[in-house]
Amino acid sequence: MKFVFGSTGRTWVFSGILLFILIGVSDAAGQSTGLKGRVRTNSGKAIPNATISVSRDGEVVKSVKTSSNGSFEITGIEAGRYALRVEADGYAAGSMSNVEVKRNKVRDLGDRLFLNADEGSQVIIRGSVFFKEGTSVGGADVELARVNSDGTVRSIAKYTTSISGEFTFRRPDEPATYRITAKYNGVTGSKDITVENAALYRLAISLDLSRNDR
Repeated sequence: MKFVFGSTGRTWVFSGILLFILIGVSDAAGQSTGLKGRVRTNSGKAIPNATISVSRDGEVVKSVKTSSNGSFEITGIEAGRYALRVEADGYAAGSMSNVEVKRNKVRDLGDRLFLNADEGSQVIIRGSVFFKEGTSVGGADVELARVNSDGTVRSIAKYTTSISGEFTFRRPDEPATYRITAKYNGVTGSKDITVENAALYRLAISLDLSRNDR
């Protein structure tokens, strides 16, 4: 059997090898290795502009920011196990360890990443609503409003007291005067509170209503 290596033959073999290489490169370019997911609060609210960092052997490999809906994607990292850290203004940092990433796979963490509010950077107004006998009022409607410098009042948030009569509001770290109004069975009570900076503020509201009048 004879093999003739003419110019045409060499050209054909070379073209075939080149085509194989190009297909291989294109296929590899279409695959990624990394992580994706969504950062949220315990109540399910998205946390935008949070920083997601992955590290290996104590060194940060890559960092990205979450989008407006709290989602992120980190690609272009090697397969292996990583530590993941999540940070956002107004929230305590969160982390995951030993997160495995497989080659040519983008692992989806879903919405498993959530952050708790950093109480040290917020104004927290926590209180209770009572009947005139001093027992707790569960299921009372509580409204938080801001009292402006010109005396006008702007409603900000609403809450329903727990079975133990408690409520909690969280606000940014800034001086302000707030009016908290509680209402139950047509009876209303309110108190104003002035805050100066991030801290926990407590108050109690007593309604002119007997427990037996419900």
